[in-house]
Amino acid sequence: MISISMCMIVKNEQDILARCLDSYAGTYDELIIVDTGSTDNTKEIAAHYTDKIYDFEWINDFSAARNFAFSKAKCMYCMWLDADDVILPKDQEGFQRLKETLSPETDMVMMKYHTAFDSSGKPTFSYYRERLIANHKGYQWVGAVHEIIPPTGNIYYSDDAAVSHKKLRVQDPDRNLRIFEKLIAQGNVLDARQQFYYARELYYHNQFEKAIQVFNA
Repeated sequence: MISISMCMIVKNEQDILARCLDSYAGTYDELIIVDTGSTDNTKEIAAHYTDKIYDFEWINDFSAARNFAFSKAKCMYCMWLDADDVILPKDQEGFQRLKETLSPETDMVMMKYHTAFDSSGKPTFSYYRERLIANHKGYQWVGAVHEIIPPTGNIYYSDDAAVSHKKLRVQDPDRNLRIFEKLIAQGNVLDARQQFYYARELYYHNQFEKAIQVFNA
């Protein structure tokens, strides 16, 4: 059976962190919490679940924070969740089955990510995300915002279980736009994927003409 390091980056998540951690208790072998500057009780709550809590100075780069979290992992695989993610009871059994049966030759497991739900809680929008990543094989997160690990190697698409994104509050709506504009001001050139997300942020902020220019660039 494979072993899993659960790696999370958090900031001011005292309202939801315990819900997240309780939802997948027992499914991992190591829990790593990286705090990027909480001013509430986030770290105190995390301390009830693990002693592997690290501070990371926030530098407007989600990939940097996630790579730091993965660098602390000791198990065969790294898994990531955000604090507003949960593994619902119906998915816990499937996740355990996946853990027990996954071939150690697998480099990456793509799992469904439910991000929208109807009034009864049934998922209405899902897509696959890289969720389990083989450790010590050089995989790196890329992208300051909407970060990813480019899928390469022996990839397995799993329908055994899913992660559900259960947001309780609206995050800072200007955060992503600020990060993109700071990157550009510093002379960074956005790749095609990041440029798409930058244009989308401009659209969300009603900067339609500029969004069109960036979409067409």
